[in-house]
Amino acid sequence: MPDSAQALQSARWAEFDAAWYRAQHPDLESRMAAFGIADVAMFYQQVGQKQRHSPNPYFDEAWYLQTYQDAADLVAGGAFESGFAHYCAVGYADRAPHWLFSEAYYLLGNTDITRTRLDEAGFLNPYAHYLAHGDAEFRAGHLFFDPALYAAAKPDAKFKTGPFGDFVTDGCKAGSEIKLSSYFDPLWYLQTYPHVADEIAAGLWVCALQHYLYNKTPRLFDPNPYFSEEFYASVHVDVVEPLERGQFRNAFDHFIQFGVFECRKPNAQIDLASYFRSVEVQADIQNGLCRDVFSHYVRGLERGVSYQSDVEISEVTSKALFAARARALRPLFARQPIDFTLRGEPAVSVIMVMFNQLDLTLNALDSLRRNFTGDIDLILVDSGSADESRFIHRYVLGHKIVRFGRNVGFVEACNAGLANVAAPVTLFMNNDVLLERGAIAAVLNRLSSADNIGAVGGKVVRTNGRLQEAGCVIWRDGATEGYLRDADPNVPEANFVRDVDFCSGVFLAVRSDLLKTLGGFDVLYKPAYFEETDLCIRLHQAGYRVVYDPAIMITHQEYSSGDPAIALAMMAQNQPKFRKKNQEYLRTKYPRHPDLLANARSPKTGGYRILLIEDRIPLRALGSGFTRSNDIIRTMAELGHQVTVFPIYQPIETMLNIYREFPDTVEIIHDRELKDLAAFLKQRSGYFDVLWIARTHNAERLLDILMAASAHLPINRIVLDTEAVAAARLAERDAILGNTPASSLEKAVQKELASAYFCQKIIAVNQMDADIIKQSGFEDVSILGHVRPLTPTPKPFDERHGMLFVGAIHDQESPNLDGLEWFVSEVLPLLHGQLPDDVSFTIAGYVNRRIDLSGFGKARRVRLRGPVDDLTPLYNNHRIFVAPTRFAGGIPFKLHEAASHGLPIVAATLLCRQVGWRGDVELLSGNVRDPAQFATQIMKLYTDKVMWEQMRANALARLAQENSPEFYRNAVSGILTEICS
Repeated sequence: MPDSAQALQSARWAEFDAAWYRAQHPDLESRMAAFGIADVAMFYQQVGQKQRHSPNPYFDEAWYLQTYQDAADLVAGGAFESGFAHYCAVGYADRAPHWLFSEAYYLLGNTDITRTRLDEAGFLNPYAHYLAHGDAEFRAGHLFFDPALYAAAKPDAKFKTGPFGDFVTDGCKAGSEIKLSSYFDPLWYLQTYPHVADEIAAGLWVCALQHYLYNKTPRLFDPNPYFSEEFYASVHVDVVEPLERGQFRNAFDHFIQFGVFECRKPNAQIDLASYFRSVEVQADIQNGLCRDVFSHYVRGLERGVSYQSDVEISEVTSKALFAARARALRPLFARQPIDFTLRGEPAVSVIMVMFNQLDLTLNALDSLRRNFTGDIDLILVDSGSADESRFIHRYVLGHKIVRFGRNVGFVEACNAGLANVAAPVTLFMNNDVLLERGAIAAVLNRLSSADNIGAVGGKVVRTNGRLQEAGCVIWRDGATEGYLRDADPNVPEANFVRDVDFCSGVFLAVRSDLLKTLGGFDVLYKPAYFEETDLCIRLHQAGYRVVYDPAIMITHQEYSSGDPAIALAMMAQNQPKFRKKNQEYLRTKYPRHPDLLANARSPKTGGYRILLIEDRIPLRALGSGFTRSNDIIRTMAELGHQVTVFPIYQPIETMLNIYREFPDTVEIIHDRELKDLAAFLKQRSGYFDVLWIARTHNAERLLDILMAASAHLPINRIVLDTEAVAAARLAERDAILGNTPASSLEKAVQKELASAYFCQKIIAVNQMDADIIKQSGFEDVSILGHVRPLTPTPKPFDERHGMLFVGAIHDQESPNLDGLEWFVSEVLPLLHGQLPDDVSFTIAGYVNRRIDLSGFGKARRVRLRGPVDDLTPLYNNHRIFVAPTRFAGGIPFKLHEAASHGLPIVAATLLCRQVGWRGDVELLSGNVRDPAQFATQIMKLYTDKVMWEQMRANALARLAQENSPEFYRNAVSGILTEICS
């Protein structure tokens, strides 16, 4: 602990500011004279305190006494001279000194500032740190004060201490003049509520912002033109009861804490859920440019930026812009030719057919060259061009050229180019496309990923930003269809890798040896159309796959080389030829019908089509069973199954976060939720082989929907993955907290599993849960725990310091939160004097925004880290892992994860039973009913090097035996085989 007297003396909020005090009281000289006091500080001590004066701009005396009635009573009773005296003596520990500083907000947003670090630096409280360093570093101390916005509004200001210091020193006037955050508009506020300006002028408030934050009828005032108190409370009826109970100051308080992260509508006109679907919006939030979707929306309006997803762009206009861009680059290519000179063995041969349109050709070739730095064997086929394309050698170097005196069409031109191919991969590429980032590398990676992939295509986007195709479908009558034509390129269905009937010749990569063996395109289809469809059928018949990969993305100016009417006529001419040649193959395809499109989009492979329904899209950082669901999905994908993930709750995570968490073969329905499930099941009628329901409560929640949709489901292949039997966890909680249980454990389990009869297979996470489920009458129970590859961190015992906890906290009822509260309050103090002062306790992991952990940050030794992308450094630097969970269900993934990183563990006895490990062998067991015993176990493991090394080795060996990836793959495969047999 810092020396209190010294820390108080150094705190800026504790200083008396004579100059500022004089400025606040213009009549000060005469009043001092009247009292016969010559010193300003003495006047404040003897007179000013009694008159409720503030001693400096950082402490608001009147607000403090108005806010903290107990302090006001003590001052009135003479226990303290003033609110400031109370704050300096005791209030600094847990009270706010100013209406625009929130200690909880400051600690939550700055997890590096903990009680331990404040003590080490000699700060009495977080506010002292904020005034000394945080303000100057542009850290925010309140949601309604953005230092960057304040500084931007005062470009010529020279801040002595920081934006907040400037704000309060200037009398907080900016709170009526400047937007200090995206959440409050003072000019609109004063215009909408003119009486507030009168109250400010009368001295009742210092500014509009203070009035909004602290007036006594907060539900009568909207903070800005984009939020309506009346609308929000009337539409989101679940908010009304907490408002009446006083849980929230007003509806906007609920919105900024929770509603905004659920994309709730703030008024009748604004649809944040649609707005959030924009990739640009998600990227900005992910990168920390904005706290949430509402602030992004407001800032976008202020900058004149719109990300409305329903904006339609005329394709005539977009094509004209595409062509104009190509023309604008002409001088560049005249001075800087595009160089394809080979310097080694080419990785890919590109065949591009030209028929006039030099600008588009050069645009496409420039895109190709910039897209891939490796060697490209470029083969240009000039099909009778009459424009400057004849002189393309002036603008392109290092290519091969095949010339025709007339327009021979796509088929003949490509086949002529094929004779010149020198690379193992041949890419047919139109001259009216632009390649997006990494397209060529993605082609090569996908083709090399499996020997049975014969051809690869990608996501083709038209110039208006809508899809041309995400792979293509062949119908039984020989008609073809670009899957998802006119859809948004970001829809879930377009963004996973899958086998397809064919990909169009706009951009089609084929293994060169296969292509030559098959003789290229069939001349039956001269001059063009259906040739690539026929080629892909021949690849299928030869035992090869055609794969759609959304990582390959191109923009295409459709029909740029000719009249669309002529193209349609050629299609009509060739379709009968195609149908006649391939009639045996076509008999196996789906009849053309919109309800069968999902079934027809991919040929059936050897794997199962699995629909997995979870509470949320299972991102690993969420913990609480979501890591396990993520592992199950990954394992299913590794086994070759086609997995579709459907969340009960629409995700609030960004698309960027979601896609990086899963194999690219997994379809993630990130734009739908429970209310959309019935329509989704109907749309996918007969598509899925297995329905996998995660968590017992979802069996009950979904039962009516599944009953109604049973005609569309694999009705005898439904799996209930319990994840954890909640009744057992609740029974443990009641026992620990001394609560009287509502019913016996047996009845609670029967109620929890009441809907399980609908499922043909039940999965438990461990033997304990399996036994409980079997006691309820369900015999067919499989066990599927966790998978953990061994990744032991290298640091030895002597180079490690501190204790670590990693776990997710989703709500106030979280077992992890309960365990941490118990450990920090009951066990951690027992370690003082037993372990060195520099031994810290680090808390890391996902925390729901509604959970305030700032109280932990005030405790000695505790360091809050929050969610961490890469936990490896934490596991490498800490000496032991602590798991003080007092009640929980299922199996604790955090123990497996810590052990896999080579971190020895002290865990609650319950967790030891759940994981099935032996105390004093694979870990040390701590009694959560005996804090002293738990503390003793920590001290033993932390200080005994021999024990530490033995525990580490034993736990790694146990993991290798029971939780290896191979073991897990076999377990998942066995369950699926059994349910589908």
